[in-house]
Amino acid sequence: MTQNSDQNSLNQIDDRLMQELRERITEHLQVKDVNGEHVGTVDHLEGDRIKLTRTDSRDGQHHYIDLSDVRSADDVAVYLDKARDQLHLA
Repeated sequence: MTQNSDQNSLNQIDDRLMQELRERITEHLQVKDVNGEHVGTVDHLEGDRIKLTRTDSRDGQHHYIDLSDVRSADDVAVYLDKARDQLHLA
């Protein structure tokens, strides 16, 4: 394989993994930081960000987490690869 076709294969794998991750992130899942601390609850996906519910927010507003901060997801929670204080909650 050439370097170009290797890169295309890797991009296809990345795209498939991102699609699988998007399918796993559903409404009402918990969101936990790298330390297992509760960050919020999924309201829904909005583009490349997770919109959190307002009920878990200290200021009563919706906040967002970039999908690039997500390490994994299962039937219980979305797991982030950063600590809560490292997140830029928009």
